[in-house]
Amino acid sequence: MAQAAIELKGIDKSFGAVHANRDINLEVAQGTIHGIIGENGAGKSTLMSILYGFYQADAGEIFVNGNKAEIDSPNDAIAAGIGMVHQHFMLVHNFTVLENIILGAEGASLLNTGIARARAELQRLEEEYSLEVDPEAIIEELPVGLQQRVEILKALYRGAEILILDEPTGVLTPAEADHLFRILRRLKEEGKTIVLITHKLREIMAVTDNVSVMRQGTMVATRKTADTTVEELAELMVGRRVLLRVEKGEANPGDFKLSVKNLTVKDSRGVTMVDNVSFDVRAGEIVGVAGVAGNGQSELIEAIAGTRRAEAGTVMLDGKPIDVTGTADPGELRERGLAHVPEDRHHVGLVLPFEENENSILGYHGKESYLNGPFLDIEAIRKDAREKIEKYDIRPADCRLRTANFSGGNQQKIVLAREMEKDPGVLVVGQPTRGVDVGAIEFIHKQLIAMRDQGKAVLLISVELDEIRSLSDRILVMFDGRIVGERGPDATEGELGLLMAGVEAQEAAE
Repeated sequence: MAQAAIELKGIDKSFGAVHANRDINLEVAQGTIHGIIGENGAGKSTLMSILYGFYQADAGEIFVNGNKAEIDSPNDAIAAGIGMVHQHFMLVHNFTVLENIILGAEGASLLNTGIARARAELQRLEEEYSLEVDPEAIIEELPVGLQQRVEILKALYRGAEILILDEPTGVLTPAEADHLFRILRRLKEEGKTIVLITHKLREIMAVTDNVSVMRQGTMVATRKTADTTVEELAELMVGRRVLLRVEKGEANPGDFKLSVKNLTVKDSRGVTMVDNVSFDVRAGEIVGVAGVAGNGQSELIEAIAGTRRAEAGTVMLDGKPIDVTGTADPGELRERGLAHVPEDRHHVGLVLPFEENENSILGYHGKESYLNGPFLDIEAIRKDAREKIEKYDIRPADCRLRTANFSGGNQQKIVLAREMEKDPGVLVVGQPTRGVDVGAIEFIHKQLIAMRDQGKAVLLISVELDEIRSLSDRILVMFDGRIVGERGPDATEGELGLLMAGVEAQEAAE
C-alpha cells in the first residue's frame, strides 16, 4: 500500500447555515489519480479549497506525505507541494504564457534573469510532460485547452507534487478532454499525485485509480475504480437509482417555428464563423447541432438570439422575420416567445453579485407579475424564485444568497429555470448540462423532452456528443461554419465524428 500523499481527518466546514463539509475523512495514495465525485453542492470544491488554503476548516487536520500541515493560504499549500488548477482559470488574459507562469514567482532580483531561467525550466516541463505551448503566445488568443495546459505548467513550475484539478473538462471538447487524460497519465507515471474533482462518470472510469463519493457534505464511499460501475457511482452520488439514458417517445413535428435561411455571421475579428447556413426547426422536435467547439455553433445561436449581429440572411420566428442584421434584440425576441439559454452562464446568463431571486427574473423583470405599480414587487419575485428553486432542486434553497456562492451546476439550473418556466414557443439552448452533475443532467434532459412533447421547438447546441444523440430528433453537424450533414438520432458516434472533422465534406469536394 502506497503512503498517503494526502490525508484529511475530521474536516468540517460551515458557511452560515450551510454545512458544506461534515466530518470528512479522505486518503489519497502517492502516485495515483484519485477522483472525487458528487452532485453540485455536495462539498467537493469546498473540501479542495480547504486543502489548497482558500478556506480554513472549522475542525479537522491535514497531513501531507505523513506530516501534519498547517495550510492557512495558497502560499502554504504551494510550499507543501500542492498545486491547483481551478474550474475557471486564474490567468491574466493580456499576458503571455511565460509571464503568467512566472507571475508571483519571478525567481531573481533582475527580471530578465528570472525570465531566462523560467524559459529554460518551462521548456523542460513541456518536454517531460508533453505540455507543449508557445511561451510567447497571449493567453486570450489561446483556445481553452491550451489555457488549461498553462495552468498545469504554472503549478508544476512552482514545484507541485500533488495536483488538484477542479472540473477540468467543463470547458473542453471530448477530444481536448482525452488529451488532458493522456497528460494526467503521464504526470502519474512521473510520480505525481492527481486529485480529480468531477461529476462526469466517464472521466472517472477512464482515468482514475480510486474514487471517493460525496453527498450533501459527507463522504459516503471510496472505491477502487476497477471494482465499481457507472451505475453504482451514480446511485451513490444521488442516493437513488439514476436513469443514465434519455427515455423519449417518437417526435410529432408540427409547423415551422424557427426558419434560418442563408445566415452568415462574423466574429469580432471579422472572420466568417457562420457561412450561408439554412435549416428549420418545427414545433414538437429537438434539433441538435453537433460540432467541435469553434466551428460556428456559438455565433449561430448568438445571432438567432439577438446577441450578435449577422452579416446576411434571414431568420423567421412563427413565420415573421427577425431583423438579425439590424435591430433585433433579446428583449424583443423574449416578447415573441423565443427563450435563450446561453453557453456562457457567467458572462451572459447571470450577474454573479446579484441574489438568486434577482437573477431568476433577469430579462423578464418588466412582466406585470413582478411589478407593483412602477416598482418591483419584491415579495412576488422571491415567491416565484422559491417555486423555481423547489421545482429545479437548486441548492442551497436560499433565494437571498448571492449567485456567485452557488456551484456551477446550480447556477446553470437558475438560468434554465428562468428561461424554461416562461413557456417559450422556441427554446435556443447552448450547452445545457455544462458543469452539471449526473442527477441534474437527468432532470434537465427530462425537462427538454417535456418541452418537445408540449409542442415547443428546441434548438440544442452541445459539444457532448452523447447528449446530442440522446436528445435530438434530427442532428445537424457544423464544420468550418457550414452545415455539412444532417443525420437521425441513430447515427453512430463514428459517423458523426467524421462529419465533425470535415472528412465527408472534404471527400465530396475532391
